[in-house]
Amino acid sequence: MIKVEHLTKQFSLSKAQKKETNTNDEFAFAVKDISFDCKPGEIFSLLGPNGAGKTTTLRMLSTVITPSSGTIEMGGINAITHPSEARRKIGFLTGSTGLYARLNAHELIDYFASLYDVPSKLLNERKKYLFDLLDMNEFAHKRIGKLSTGMKQKVSICRTMIHDPEIVIFDEPTSGLDVITAESIIQLIRDCKEQNKTVIFSSHIMGEVDLLCDKMAIIHKGEMKYQGTMKDFRNNMTEKNLTAEFIKTVQA
Repeated sequence: MIKVEHLTKQFSLSKAQKKETNTNDEFAFAVKDISFDCKPGEIFSLLGPNGAGKTTTLRMLSTVITPSSGTIEMGGINAITHPSEARRKIGFLTGSTGLYARLNAHELIDYFASLYDVPSKLLNERKKYLFDLLDMNEFAHKRIGKLSTGMKQKVSICRTMIHDPEIVIFDEPTSGLDVITAESIIQLIRDCKEQNKTVIFSSHIMGEVDLLCDKMAIIHKGEMKYQGTMKDFRNNMTEKNLTAEFIKTVQA
């Protein structure tokens, strides 16, 4: 389970940044006082335009950066005071793959599995499941530096999931991918739900959110603009389609 309360992240502004933004403020808020929760077997989507604060929020959840204030509970663990313990429960897919170009997919996945102390039997089972699901077998022995963007994304997702985490965090997992690759990732997210994992992903694509999520939140300029179920959002919309309703919510 993920439970977030009054989460805030602020950054100090340099003189140049103050001049550029025409402000005398000492700090800028990337995320300001947001709260939500996501239970096992649920898919929660963080929706917003570019620069809304989605990635900053997910980085705080994954313990990559520390909040300025607020609390984060990941699988029953306080992720702020015990980040190492929380990290073992999390699979986090970032926007940057950060893969080792000289290794092949098998070598890289084996390496990251060793960091999580994944037993060899479980490692083989997980690799077979993920390589089959993501259609990675044909390029699993090629150097990562020779792979396409979509192939690298698949390797990155496999790395994220190899230790069978109970909490999965995806930061715009289908961004820039072809339709076939994106569909395999969407299927993986569905599988995570069926396996009773807690799933949170960010997106700026309303159709993708509608396809996958149980609950959603819309953030803009770091602030929560909407939070509820996808069903309620759809039932209460006044615009002609979901994208138009999303734009209206952001601009309100």
